[in-house]
Amino acid sequence: MIYSPDVRILAVDFQPWAKILADIRMEVFVAEQGVPEALEMDDRDGACRHFLATVGEAFVGTVRLDVAQEGKIGRLAVRREWRQQGIGSQLMMAAQETAKGLGLSRVWCHAQTQALPFYWRLGYQAEGEEFVEAGISHYHLSLQLS
Repeated sequence: MIYSPDVRILAVDFQPWAKILADIRMEVFVAEQGVPEALEMDDRDGACRHFLATVGEAFVGTVRLDVAQEGKIGRLAVRREWRQQGIGSQLMMAAQETAKGLGLSRVWCHAQTQALPFYWRLGYQAEGEEFVEAGISHYHLSLQLS
């Protein structure tokens, strides 16, 4: 995994950044993975804490943390040309550190089965059986925050 010193992770409010966050998520989830557009943007966005990865002037990835849902991390998306450079890991770390700073002892997510090695490298553990969400196989994963 390569970490670029040019990557910045910004904590952003949803409303002023909604178009950029949606553009990244639509590109990754809807265009690449076939998730129905109606499922991608939801009513939780306004309540979540969002993180945006930038490299120079480019907006390259995003993730959100839903504190009200007991630390659910979701919608991790990194544009194809920026993958395998540690950006997803940096986004996850930002969400995890924020959760820890807010007093949460654990975070969780629904991870696509094909992405399990990524989450295992971050210390996540699978809970339960594989299930289908938005037409894609997933597992429920969690991470204890130290």
